[in-house]
This record gives sequence, structure tokens and C-alpha cells, in this order.
Amino acid sequence: MELRSPLQATLAYVAPFTALLAFLAIGAYVPAQIDAPLRVAGVGAALWYFSRGSVHGKAKFVLASTLAGMAVFVLWIAPDVLVPRYREHWLFQNGVTGRLGVSIPPELLSNPWLIACRAIRAIVLAPVAEELFWRGWLMRWLIAPDFQHVPVGSYTPLSFWVTAIFFASEHGPYWDVGLVAGILYNWWCLRTRSLGDCILAHAVTNAALAGFVLATHRWDYWM
Repeated sequence: MELRSPLQATLAYVAPFTALLAFLAIGAYVPAQIDAPLRVAGVGAALWYFSRGSVHGKAKFVLASTLAGMAVFVLWIAPDVLVPRYREHWLFQNGVTGRLGVSIPPELLSNPWLIACRAIRAIVLAPVAEELFWRGWLMRWLIAPDFQHVPVGSYTPLSFWVTAIFFASEHGPYWDVGLVAGILYNWWCLRTRSLGDCILAHAVTNAALAGFVLATHRWDYWM
């Protein structure tokens, strides 16, 4: 693998996730009809410009990674399915973790264009941007700032648990299942040593969750 300059390498792994967060932050100030395609275009452009060539190799364990992604999906929805009003507890909705909400206005939830943009972001863009950042960059950078020399899937307790906890914090009121997902994705990264397999597992989780949202109209899963 050809090594890039430290700045180029960092941008390749961090810039798309930064774009994802930036568009999330400005979403409240932009009409949904503009915000949805803007997020897709913006994150997609960041991935193309900064990260093309950074994900080397395809998933090595397609079936196993698909099953791993489905397992995370089941664990993600299980508490809310099994325990009525589970997510209403103050542990999940409070001044620190935030409150459940829907990024698409109710009157636009039947708009196929906006739903398609939201699905593309969840299934295609977010898994790549997030896995580049969490498993591709942070887990390795916590081991050594010169992370390009740290193989994907390397382990230290600090890198494993800090990444899992920060991943959980990204998911607000879903921090509990976010922590479980972060642990399982980290473990899968250690087992496969393949960023492609992590991206596939994450994409399968998000695709199954998208299907669940569209089938049940549990739009709060698409905060």
C-alpha cells in the first residue's frame, strides 16, 4: 500500500465523517427539500475527493459480514420492540444525549425523493464515512499517531473501548445500542482485519434498519 503524506492520509479518513457531521449541524437551518439531497451530494463529494483509493480491497467474508450486520440490527431494535416505552426513560432522553426527533418534517415523510436520499445516506454513504473514521482512523490513531503504519484490526484496550464509547455517544438517545454496535463492529474489525468487511456489516445494519423504518413508520430511528 502506498503511503500518503500524514495530512492526506488523515483527510482521507476524517474529512467525509466531518462533512457528515457538518451537514447534520446545518440541517436544522435548511429546508428538508434542499437538505436531503445536499447531504448526499456533500458527503459523496467528500468521499470522492478525499478518500478514493483509501479503502483497499473488497470484503473478504461477505456472508459472515452480512450476518454480523444483521445481528447488530436485531440488537439495535430489540430493546424498543421487547420493552414498551423503553426509549422514553430519562437515561436515553435528557439534556446530554438529546431527545428523539425526525429530521424530515411529517408532511414530507411520503415524499419518495426525500426518502430515497435519506436511504442512500444511511445505506451507502454513512457506513463508508463512519467506518473510515472509527475503525479506519481512530482505532489506529489511538495506537500510534502515525496510523498508516498500524494495520487495520490492531488492538489495544484503549483504542477498542474509546472508539466504542465515542461511537455510542454519536447516537444520542440510542447510546446504549450504539455502544453494543460499536463493540461488535470493533470486534469484527479485529476478527477480519478488513475495513471492507466493517463497511459491509455497517451497510447491512443500516439497510435492515431502513427497511424496518419504512415498514413500521418508526421514523425516530432516522433522527
